[in-house]
Amino acid sequence: MPRKKLSEFKSKSLVNDAIGSSYVGWSVKDSSEIGPVSGYESYVVKVDQAIKGRFKKGLVLLDVKQDGLGYAVKELTDKGYSSVLIEPFFEHSNDAERYLFVSRDREGYYFAYSAKGGVNVEDNPETIKKFKISDDFDWANLAKITGIPEQNLQSLLKLFKDSYFVSLEINPFVIEKGKVKPLDVAIEVDDAGLYFTNNWNYDDTRKAKSQIREVEEQVRILNDNSPASFSLSVLNPNGSIFLLLSGGGASIVIADEVHNLGLGSELANYGEYSGNPNSEETYLYTKQILRLILDSKSKQKVLFVGGAVANFTDIAKTFSGIIKALNESADLLKDQNLKVYVRRGGPNQEIGLLKIEEALKKYGIFGGVYNPTTSITKALGYALEGLNK
Repeated sequence: MPRKKLSEFKSKSLVNDAIGSSYVGWSVKDSSEIGPVSGYESYVVKVDQAIKGRFKKGLVLLDVKQDGLGYAVKELTDKGYSSVLIEPFFEHSNDAERYLFVSRDREGYYFAYSAKGGVNVEDNPETIKKFKISDDFDWANLAKITGIPEQNLQSLLKLFKDSYFVSLEINPFVIEKGKVKPLDVAIEVDDAGLYFTNNWNYDDTRKAKSQIREVEEQVRILNDNSPASFSLSVLNPNGSIFLLLSGGGASIVIADEVHNLGLGSELANYGEYSGNPNSEETYLYTKQILRLILDSKSKQKVLFVGGAVANFTDIAKTFSGIIKALNESADLLKDQNLKVYVRRGGPNQEIGLLKIEEALKKYGIFGGVYNPTTSITKALGYALEGLNK
């Protein structure tokens, strides 16, 4: 699954809660939202949008007074950023900054620590010590080395596991009166974890401004303005396998199967719609997937429209939106050597599957249409075989 970065606001909230500390911070989109910010002599104002090296890029403003907050936020948003974090300013010595990193690989979980944390920690790799976690791991020794209490270290590892983190970086942190004070936290999560944890959600994730594609932004806007749910991540803009999926569980199975078959590099996108969207919403979502297909430079393409057997999502209604979008681009899609495969079930599946099969044959992009008597992985197999036809 693709990695996503959590906002610093969410990351600090989770980490502070895990170690028993209270976090003070305000996440704002523009200067009109700074009303609730008060109670401190000065503040830090910084871009919270998955940007590395913010200090060096002038995206962190220090020691900002209350009456200057509006100007500080506007300075950053005028540069094109839409997520800003405001926190109380904490003055400290650079020599007190430390670094902690938690990660995992096939071998297990690891902690890494350096007593020389801060923006230049990567310039001192020899100071970073790595510790592999085992059943008989010496937590007391790690606590002594890092200055972080054993219970806090174990709580961070539990948070890491329970929240489907890929990496957790606290850099820097300082020890104040025997307590850990995280000054900057960066967390990457496994996208699939969205469906298994309540610790974070889609709105808590961030992408660097330069990485956000217009199709992803349009889907975000659609999601923000609908009671239904929509998500889209572009993985390979020149991929040959495109997914139009419904339901989180089915989408994970399908994406995993593509990778298991050795075709992960050809996977163009990942995402899903759920929550019984209406026909118009499904049409708008499908249009963004079709834009990806038309923009891809792959010479042969397949679109898999899939999902489990729905409990309440109206298949005929959602498929009418998909058909409307396909109709608008039918000639272009045929010229792209696209074949569309469908596997779905649920309320009004008979009419929905019949209508989309008729449309695909009419447009010359028919690959196959399957009801729940065909397993979702088998239908996907047919679609992937279609790439070689």
